[in-house]
Amino acid sequence: MQRPMVVPPNDHMPDPTEDPKPALRRMFRSDRAAFVAALSPAARTRLEGELAARVLPLLRSAPVIASYAAVGPELDPGPIEALLAASRPAPKTAFPLVTGRDLSFHIADWVDLRPGVLGIPEPAATAPRVTPGVLLVPLLAVTTAGVRLGQGGGYYDRTLRSLRAAGRVTAIGLAWDVQIADALPRDPWDELLDWVATPTRLVDCAKQR
Repeated sequence: MQRPMVVPPNDHMPDPTEDPKPALRRMFRSDRAAFVAALSPAARTRLEGELAARVLPLLRSAPVIASYAAVGPELDPGPIEALLAASRPAPKTAFPLVTGRDLSFHIADWVDLRPGVLGIPEPAATAPRVTPGVLLVPLLAVTTAGVRLGQGGGYYDRTLRSLRAAGRVTAIGLAWDVQIADALPRDPWDELLDWVATPTRLVDCAKQR
């Protein structure tokens, strides 16, 4: 189900100086949590596997893919990593590490990840650093045109801008269908995603703009 953009508060005309993003984050966090809480473990595993199969063709030619460690109700890219590990040749999988205001990406195994400054499992700074050709991007909400609502730290926006300035990179947002919005506010520093993948569809965002 698509969720249209809501600009709170909704009991009076919105103040044009208000930033709608904090309230939108609360709304989509609540929607996501309720959706995942209603899933049985088997249903969640099935949906995440269906997304993995859907997105796999975009990943086969990339030598290095950046994944992430899902927390709570975030869509888990683990099934994607499992399919990649079974492919030949298998691409290398890297994980993000918070380095100042940006992210760096390092080759690591899941057992080596440790909670970082944001409480999210991340690799050690001494792990081999790489430049990914594909980023799997977590999100709170997204439009089919690739406008992404993240947690608010700006890490992926700054990192994507830097990677794109240095060369070609493909950013793929992973979402439950409940996280697809009709519209979202976009600031000048917000980087657009190239693709959006859900358990039911794979969207080429450039074709939706």
